[in-house]
Amino acid sequence: MWDYTDKVKEAFLRPKNVGEIENADAVGEVGSIICGDALKLYLRIERETEKIIDARFQTFGCASAIASSSALTELIKGKTLDQALSVTNQDIADFLDGLPAQKMHCSVMGREALEAAIANYRGAPLLKTDSEQVVCKCFDVTEEKIRRVAIDNHLTTVDDITNFTKAGGGCGECKTAIEKILLAVWQEGQ
Repeated sequence: MWDYTDKVKEAFLRPKNVGEIENADAVGEVGSIICGDALKLYLRIERETEKIIDARFQTFGCASAIASSSALTELIKGKTLDQALSVTNQDIADFLDGLPAQKMHCSVMGREALEAAIANYRGAPLLKTDSEQVVCKCFDVTEEKIRRVAIDNHLTTVDDITNFTKAGGGCGECKTAIEKILLAVWQEGQ
């Protein structure tokens, strides 16, 4: 059993802002039901100020995914898009008084859904380019995502990367590649 904080339990049992916003100004979708977690984030945005006046979500996933999605919506309501972009996955985890290490990928998923929704609003959807190399085929995690999450969260081990992205948590075939990416990231000094 995971050791969840009271705030995670509350946000899971009584999540806020669940549902769809009809004719939303922005929508961000991340994850995949196939790998176990998926999140769709809807935003209502005041055009003149780019202020988020409503945020709702639909998620398929564990208690941490639901709690992280609820926390994200609470953190971004009332912020401008640029202010919302400063919300990190660690901010989401901190709002919940922490997440189990093995569940940090849920907060990362929230951050990615926010980025995707804002890119959608601004007319530049986040799409994986052909040049982005998929490192973990089990969970469709790219080298770029591993690098970004490692730098953003100061991660140094394959287990850390697995906790934050799920990469390496399936067949394990990609663990050597993840190790090499981490070594390169920290040798480059980012």
